Amino acid sequence: MENAILALGCFWGPEIKFGEVKGIMKTEVGYCGGNNKVTNYKEVCTGKTNHAEVVKLDFDPQIISYEQILEFFFKIHDPTTLNSQGPDFGTQYRSEIFCLDKNQKRIAEKVREKIKKNFSKKIVTNISLSKNYCPAEEYHQQYLKKR
Repeated sequence: MENAILALGCFWGPEIKFGEVKGIMKTEVGYCGGNNKVTNYKEVCTGKTNHAEVVKLDFDPQIISYEQILEFFFKIHDPTTLNSQGPDFGTQYRSEIFCLDKNQKRIAEKVREKIKKNFSKKIVTNISLSKNYCPAEEYHQQYLKKR
């Protein structure tokens, strides 16, 4: 099993979309890239923590590759809008690939370069090493209450 951490706007929709992809075994929403090891939605919305809303994926590389996941990532959001997706605005809604190692970073840079030709505007998706990932505990608490 391998992991991927991706920011592409509000995490609700992307979590559902990635959860339907063959080879993705588990999804988890959270925050990544910020200054603190632990945060929550209220803090993230201030814009002061520098976290992005993310979806963390556990995937089987025998079924789906990291490259294929990134190609899907670029299809399901607009990587040309800075700090926004649809009606959501703020740095927490940025487009970013949080790599877990140098190999993932190399693949992410290759995929971003390859998909450029599909867009008339500049791709603003950041590629960085993962920093301070934390699950969105308040989301998980609400989800468990609904069950």
